[in-house]
Amino acid sequence: MKKIIIAIDGYSGCGKSTTAKIVAEKLNYVYIDSGAMYRAVTLYFLRHQIPLDDTEAVINALKRIDIRFEYNPHTHKSETYLNGESVEGEVRSMAISDKVSDVSKIHEVREALVMLQQRLGLQKGIVMDGRDIGTQVFPQAELKIFMEADIDIRAERRQAELLAKGEDLPLSDIIQNLQKRDLIDTQRSESPLRKADDAIELDSSNITIEEQTQYVIELAQKVIQEVNVMELV
Repeated sequence: MKKIIIAIDGYSGCGKSTTAKIVAEKLNYVYIDSGAMYRAVTLYFLRHQIPLDDTEAVINALKRIDIRFEYNPHTHKSETYLNGESVEGEVRSMAISDKVSDVSKIHEVREALVMLQQRLGLQKGIVMDGRDIGTQVFPQAELKIFMEADIDIRAERRQAELLAKGEDLPLSDIIQNLQKRDLIDTQRSESPLRKADDAIELDSSNITIEEQTQYVIELAQKVIQEVNVMELV
């Protein structure tokens, strides 16, 4: 059966990653966390004090970065590895969240990671979430979803995630961080966050994870069926 590419874009805290992971699992597809890739680059830059306005330093640093994903049988989750080290917990911290949008807007960073993401998707059968997957990385994706949600709800979700990892931050700080990221992501000149013309909108403000994942799975199954019927014609 012919497989497809599913691109899920949208704002931070809408449940993109959770939805993408579950959809990939249910369809037996590969999940690629593009956001974690940018977070891993951000972590490397912070650790090695790479000046973001020094193009040569950025390019040289990117040559020394290897990012991959490995399944952890103990946690039953895919984990992000940076140069052989599991950094899954560290890349989800608020310190990385504060800087990742600044790193993501750098042309050389986006160019390097988009090329890697496109190579990962050559065989199709993938679900990838991010901010420019349906517009820049895979404009040919057979199914594109654009997710959004009320910012207060997004902040509450992010606060719960951080609390589960031992970070106790005021809701006001998280809202401020989300507003900053939204502004940078939508206004940057390099691959800004926007809804692809053929993307299907999904507002996750007042629905459960189960409801939103089931909705995407049903859409995907319909598209897969249509693609395979076309192959027979």
